[in-house]
Amino acid sequence: MGLGGCILLIGAGAILAFATDWEMDTVNVGLVGWIMMIVGVVGVFVYMSVARRRRMVVPPTTTVVSEDDRPYQ
Repeated sequence: MGLGGCILLIGAGAILAFATDWEMDTVNVGLVGWIMMIVGVVGVFVYMSVARRRRMVVPPTTTVVSEDDRPYQ
């Protein structure tokens, strides 16, 4: 899930938790909203962790040439 999907989950969860007054016998809509927000926040942290690992820069190995290794002209 990408960053956009996580933000969408947080937004939809907030709408369900705070902006609706639906009442159902079988489903607590506010609890579903809170669960969606928690999953979205966890997804953002996981995405940032993976993105940080991708950005790690490993310096390339270079060969050091000293004056003694050069051929004489």
